[in-house]
Amino acid sequence: MRHECIQSTPCWRKGGERHDCAFIVEDQDLLGFKGMSVVRVQLLFSFIHDSTTIPCAFVEWFQQYSQRPDPDTGMWIVRPETSGHHDTPVLSVIHLDSLLWLAHLLPIFASTSLPYNFSHVDSLDAFRAFYINKYIDHHTFELLSLE
Repeated sequence: MRHECIQSTPCWRKGGERHDCAFIVEDQDLLGFKGMSVVRVQLLFSFIHDSTTIPCAFVEWFQQYSQRPDPDTGMWIVRPETSGHHDTPVLSVIHLDSLLWLAHLLPIFASTSLPYNFSHVDSLDAFRAFYINKYIDHHTFELLSLE
């Protein structure tokens, strides 16, 4: 198995921000994506408590759009999870051990037209729903194909 680096930085290669998305395990008893969620890592940090370093991530949550993958693509659909009437994103701090693997999200364009100067760094903020790309690598395909 290869090693993956989850990154979150305000400036990536002299360009815009980079905040990777990742799978988080919520229920180990459920197979595949049914026991997982997707988060966007906003900040990586750690703190020391009783001489123990605790690595954490400040994350923005995505929620499943349905109980099954999309019948046309075979990919799960997620959308940013919000609370309240003002579409406030759901944010929390999690232990780094909860993160399993990088998640690659593909925007669902629908009838959305993009401005000429649209930047890829704005994709996760500009769209309302995303496919989870299970074809990005072998490990992700196997992870999302479990039922």
